[in-house]
Amino acid sequence: MSFEKLGLSEKLLKAIEECGYTEPTPIQEKAIPVVLMAKDVVGLAQTGTGKTASFTLPMIEILQDGRAKARMPRSLILTPTRELAAQISENFDTYGKYTKLEKALLVGGVSMEEQIKKLDRGVDVLIATPGRLLDLFERGKILLNDIKVLVIDEADRMLDMGFIPDIEKIAGLLPFTRQTLLFSATMQPEIRKLTEKFLSSPKEISVAPPASTSKNVEQFIVNVHYKAKQKTLAKLIEDEKVTNAFIFCNRKRDIDGLTRFLQKKGYSAKGLHGDMVQKARMDTFEAFKAGEVTLLVCSDVAARGLDVQDLSHVFNVDVPFNADDYVHRIGRTGRAGKTGRAWMFVTEQDQKHLDAIEKLTKQSLKVMDVQVDNEPKQEEKKIKKPQKNKTKNDGDDDNGVLGFGEEMPAFFTSG
Repeated sequence: MSFEKLGLSEKLLKAIEECGYTEPTPIQEKAIPVVLMAKDVVGLAQTGTGKTASFTLPMIEILQDGRAKARMPRSLILTPTRELAAQISENFDTYGKYTKLEKALLVGGVSMEEQIKKLDRGVDVLIATPGRLLDLFERGKILLNDIKVLVIDEADRMLDMGFIPDIEKIAGLLPFTRQTLLFSATMQPEIRKLTEKFLSSPKEISVAPPASTSKNVEQFIVNVHYKAKQKTLAKLIEDEKVTNAFIFCNRKRDIDGLTRFLQKKGYSAKGLHGDMVQKARMDTFEAFKAGEVTLLVCSDVAARGLDVQDLSHVFNVDVPFNADDYVHRIGRTGRAGKTGRAWMFVTEQDQKHLDAIEKLTKQSLKVMDVQVDNEPKQEEKKIKKPQKNKTKNDGDDDNGVLGFGEEMPAFFTSG
């Protein structure tokens, strides 16, 4: 099916054509006509399926002939992160270039005064994180009684980050007659309750089973000693002729160390993690999108929702602790019909997590042999005794407390 058959105007079709797109993705093909019919929608789609355009395109179509009043936005898109909000904003810039729609971002970490000025001028599309939106509403800087379309994007991530109570509060402030669109990769019971409470006879659209990986991504694993990870990565970057890549680590301190290693090797690499200030995170990501940086060493927290066209590779230097995160990570490549390659480094301590990933994705990952100079052997690794009164923090918010590191005792991973 072509975009012409979806009921979009000439202005939108021209903008889409200039982007080089000729056919809609499955989620776009199924969702756009339903949204244009003013029906509520529950969209179940994994990352990389063109989900964002499935609601931005029909929203532009619906809103383009109206005009917003001061402090009274006509539509609202709720997102879990600032980075995702910025990408949705770019979607409106790209596809709405031939319309006169006004938009505003309401996110934390940036000047509230500038956001208020935009609201005072009137905006058609408001893209917001829940906390900042409620803050401005409680200050009396925004009115929500003219919202015609509400979008709740990445509802599963909203659940993970504890935003569901805020979403329920916001939804309760909006007109009862609005159109509501909810998108999620999975449908947990809490999200199902949300749809039953705030959506009216929604059309449920699913284009991929939950936790499935894209067929456009070739997946490989390499069995390594943890001390050989950096050299193995450098060897693969060279052998694979990597043009750009996301490189995922589980710990913040490993991001900084790996970034320095790659920079010393002459690669254009930068780190991206949750402890960076917002401006530094955005500047780094923009440099990566512009091709000024080719290797982005990052955590799950920082990279959630980031979208880069034509990303050639994803490297999991660490096996993610949660199997769902693996699906998300490799979904950064092989997007919008393109192909990509994903590699994961597996040590002896990772078998439990690898088993969980293969069980979730219902596939056995292909093992590849990558030889590097002076590679430590797995059997040379010795288990160290834990230091007394030391604890371990495996999350992105590394507080510097020492622990077992890579030398994880067997009883911690058993069972």
